[in-house]
Amino acid sequence: MNESGQNVFATARDRVSAALMARMDPSGHWSGRLSSSALATATAVTALATIGSARDAALVSGGLDWLARNANEDGGWGDTVRSRSNPSTTALAWAAFGAAGADGGHPETVRRAVGYLDRFVGEGGDLVRAIESLYGKDRTFSVPITMTLALSGRLGAEGWRRVRSLPFELAMLPRAWFGAMRLPVVSYALPALIAIGQVIHARSGRWNPLRSVSRARTLRVLEGLQPPNGGFLEATPLTSFVTMSLAGMGLAENIVARRGADFLRASARGDGSWPIDTNLATWVTTLSVKALRHNPDALDAGRRAALCTWLLGQQGRGVHPYTGAAAGGWAWTDLPGGVPDADDTAGALLALHQLAGVDGVDANAVRSAAAGGCRWLLGVQNGDGGVPTFCRGWGTLPFDRSTPELTAHALRAWRAWETELPETLKEEVARARERALRYLASSQRTDGAWLPLWFGNEATSDQENPVYGTAQVLVGLAGEADSRTVRTARDRGVEFLLAAQNPDGGWGGGRGVASSIEETSLAVEALCAIPDGGGAVEFAARRGGAWLVDATRDVESVRASPIGLYFARLWYFEELYPLVFATGALGALADVARASRLR
Repeated sequence: MNESGQNVFATARDRVSAALMARMDPSGHWSGRLSSSALATATAVTALATIGSARDAALVSGGLDWLARNANEDGGWGDTVRSRSNPSTTALAWAAFGAAGADGGHPETVRRAVGYLDRFVGEGGDLVRAIESLYGKDRTFSVPITMTLALSGRLGAEGWRRVRSLPFELAMLPRAWFGAMRLPVVSYALPALIAIGQVIHARSGRWNPLRSVSRARTLRVLEGLQPPNGGFLEATPLTSFVTMSLAGMGLAENIVARRGADFLRASARGDGSWPIDTNLATWVTTLSVKALRHNPDALDAGRRAALCTWLLGQQGRGVHPYTGAAAGGWAWTDLPGGVPDADDTAGALLALHQLAGVDGVDANAVRSAAAGGCRWLLGVQNGDGGVPTFCRGWGTLPFDRSTPELTAHALRAWRAWETELPETLKEEVARARERALRYLASSQRTDGAWLPLWFGNEATSDQENPVYGTAQVLVGLAGEADSRTVRTARDRGVEFLLAAQNPDGGWGGGRGVASSIEETSLAVEALCAIPDGGGAVEFAARRGGAWLVDATRDVESVRASPIGLYFARLWYFEELYPLVFATGALGALADVARASRLR
């Protein structure tokens, strides 16, 4: 790498990081902007239409118009405006037109949606069973979809009898029992279990005395789970499912339904759409802070102090009513519907470590917060050594089981703070790190890759994203002692990334998948983190960097890719992701070039 090459990376880093800094909120942190979602829009429209208030007529009409404008050429809808059509989102959009009685207002849109669903089901097929087959034993999303179809009248007079029941009465039991019970839905879906289970019981005519007597008690549980702004997890789909279920059994005036409807009204966008979640403010802020470590001049002392103080204020201070999570964790958002999770807690710990030491912030407060966060992560580590999203030992369904990228993130956070922790906690962290390393070695695929939970790629054959997962684990392993286990896993992971690089120098979610800024950036930063990576690693990183320089030359035209996965595998894109990830990768390349004197 000659001097001009090094300067190209540094110049590109400065250009992209300046664009990232320009997106900081006036309040001193980042909030980002999530993509509008056809699925979220469809569920919000159905919920408000089911309530049937005249005050919501404009929102319902605007949502339907947005859906009509953003249908794909094949008649279906994807989760984002840049996503391919899928049956789940299309079924929910079709249901929205039915719930609003709007088939006549959008006849061509509805006709083409029916055509897409007919092709999905096949000749002689059944839509309900076809949707259920998409999700297998996990009822987290198949039952809400079929319930919505029944509620909107799309399944006919006997539609409710075709919707599987949900055991909402189990919500009365102690939460500690849930893991042993192996619920048919994941932990985050408890409000849906209660509300959807109740409307199915009420509308299907199935007789179950236990469920009849448990309705009032489980509604009280549901009310206790709802945040004050009404938005369960700040999530439009989840809040919509709860709200439409209560309204669908005559409880539109129930406090939970009223708060849910208020949340939906407040979340609507001016173009008629809804996002899947309000924002990822804590997550994108910690990502931005970490990316800017390669460009320390970007954050002056005042901004560093403000960010540090803001992050300290986001830490959970008590047991969370939703998951029962202990104090000390961080959620993805600064809003009341957020729930502490492992990825955001690790991200906050790393960002605080990077920001620590600035004047105007109590160093003892930072160390105390860090100890609480490290202890929180210890509390959710599973018996297999891996780290799940929300709760230790809840179950084996997605979002509840251990996953490699969360484990690697926790590993980095523990390592960053380990020397500053109290002695007893330091010993616990050391043991947890060893267990985490064993989990990462055991969860590596035979091709050297690791699969993530929270990110995918629609263009891969299985919609997984081994490039994202492998890059994140390699960064997590980079600072570990060079044991045989770590070295073997790391080398195999590097081999996978090298083999997955495209001829244009970039990376997509897997081999042969079109390059994106996000995935190329993560792969480059991972390769830059490899100690003594050698010529092949350096060459691959430089080729990836050259691709990034070209792709980010006009920062105003940078487009985010739908690689994010939300609950129930819903796709999203976040407009800050390409700027954040490219800032980190280009900065890492400039640092490596400067340190190695390869000019």
